[in-house]
Amino acid sequence: MKHVFSGLLRLLLLLVAVAGTAGAQELRLTVEGPPSLEPVATRIREIDLARLGDALGRAGLSAPADARIALLPEEHPRARAAPAWVVAQASGFRDIVIFPARVGTYPHDTLESVVWHEVVHLALSIQAGGRPLPRWFHEGTAVSVEEGWGVGSQVRLILAAFDEPGLADLDRLFAADAQPENASAYLLAAALVGDLRRRHGAAVPGAIAARVATGIPFAQAFEIETGERPDEAADRAWGTYRRWTSWIPVITSVSAVWLGILGLALLAFVASRRARARRRRRWDEEERYAGPEDEA
Repeated sequence: MKHVFSGLLRLLLLLVAVAGTAGAQELRLTVEGPPSLEPVATRIREIDLARLGDALGRAGLSAPADARIALLPEEHPRARAAPAWVVAQASGFRDIVIFPARVGTYPHDTLESVVWHEVVHLALSIQAGGRPLPRWFHEGTAVSVEEGWGVGSQVRLILAAFDEPGLADLDRLFAADAQPENASAYLLAAALVGDLRRRHGAAVPGAIAARVATGIPFAQAFEIETGERPDEAADRAWGTYRRWTSWIPVITSVSAVWLGILGLALLAFVASRRARARRRRRWDEEERYAGPEDEA
């Protein structure tokens, strides 16, 4: 009987988690700011909210009914109080603050990605019923939904995974007072959540948050939905990148550098010989076609 009840509860939570994919409420954005930032406000109002809602639904999340975005210039006290690399902040179930002058700092490469990212934070807080979720889960889910990383981020992730981090290290990186450490934390969190969504279904973030909303601690909710502990999932997700980093000492050693130089020299020699051969054939053809006339 206990197993039947557990199965029914799991089914109910999964249905709640994916409710965003079937007729979720439409997201409305209210944007406020000084006249000098009106072009930014206009650009935000033109964002395709239906596409954002679809992305939230795939993550098992529902779009907030209403999100209020405040645009703040750099001279605003709240902007001066925030670290220089903080582009935006989300709080509660509705409120977002954006510092437009800072857009372009990883992981917020565009204004649209900033809005997507912060709306995901609101959706996660709503899904969890206001109960706390780890910072890495919040940020990793937000980056995975707004697709804010590409090939360049993959390269930086390889370097970030070189030190074999754990979840405790991730918390330390997020709390650091330097942008490079924060960027590494975002990369590692995004890789972890991205791996979870590939292996356990795209809607797993919403399913985990829905369980947390019922009062289940995050670590337990995570294990129920994935069958593994958070630290095990992190080690698995980052293991791929650590295997890549095992080649770094090899390709950066002195002998490897000399081999690379010799290889480039060989390629240059072969290219030179081919160019000389083509040039010689061209001269021979020119002499053959022009022979009688030139002699006259």
